[in-house]
Amino acid sequence: MAPSLEAVPIRERDRLCVFSGTSNPALAESICDHLRVDVARNKMRTFADGEIYLQILENVRGRDVFVVQSTCTPVDHHLMELLLMLDALRRASAKRITAVLPYYGYSRQDRKDRPRVPISAKLVASLLETAGADRVLTMDLHAAQIQGFFNIPVDHLYGMPVMADELRKEAIEDLTIVSPDAGGVERARGFAKRLKAPLAIIDKRRERMNHTEVMHVIGEVEGRNCLIVDDLVDTAGTLCKAAEALLAQGASSVRACCTHPVLSGEAVQRIDDSVLTELLACDSIPLREEAVASKKIRQLSVSALLARGIASIHDETSISELFD
Repeated sequence: MAPSLEAVPIRERDRLCVFSGTSNPALAESICDHLRVDVARNKMRTFADGEIYLQILENVRGRDVFVVQSTCTPVDHHLMELLLMLDALRRASAKRITAVLPYYGYSRQDRKDRPRVPISAKLVASLLETAGADRVLTMDLHAAQIQGFFNIPVDHLYGMPVMADELRKEAIEDLTIVSPDAGGVERARGFAKRLKAPLAIIDKRRERMNHTEVMHVIGEVEGRNCLIVDDLVDTAGTLCKAAEALLAQGASSVRACCTHPVLSGEAVQRIDDSVLTELLACDSIPLREEAVASKKIRQLSVSALLARGIASIHDETSISELFD
């Protein structure tokens, strides 16, 4: 383990057990480095027809178990891995099982906004509970009301403190925080308050799924260095059009930050070709090779934040200080 990482104080360390799926093993390893524990062993492989075989290789009877798994691409495969691990741990008599989802897949389908569509975020919540989760620890849900889809405790952390601390070190002059849509105003306002910067909003009209036309900017951005704040970046179409709109209104520069770098399809190429100066993202989702190679995408780790969340749950102490 990496001794250079700050150790998180924790009681009864021998009762703590942290497992990892295959979605983001580097993040799980870093979390365990902070906690000064080893990643618990399991055996997982995929049959020729796509079925997943899993075996827990640790004695978890009576232990406090955490399973770290982002349900990122391939979403269904990683979700199934998580469900199988929860079921196996429950059947192995773990005392308490906490599903740690740095990124909660299907979170964008959180309501019935048209006829005959599922509420997928609720279905995933039900699956996690049925599989054996006693508790959930997650980050930056696309919609905060998803917490109410669970009948078990949910601890909802935010990547904002990690990104805001990094941006404060850079001491960006004439900074304006920008929400890419009306739904993200609360998140952007939190950034603006933390960085003592004014707030602006992008007014946009969605013509069809994954295609967004930016209409106009609400707020003063002329001569300002703008920071677009969002919870996730998927195709990056909205983000790049928002950056163009801000420059058209006289902004000096535009950068962006997000917790979840989904970056599907041609997103990385769009960002590289865009007017954006930089995209700052957390490591809730591992970057694809082309994103790692990009000179415009920089990643910050939330492993220390998640490790402190795990320690607070394990020690039964308050987790609210992690929101500050």
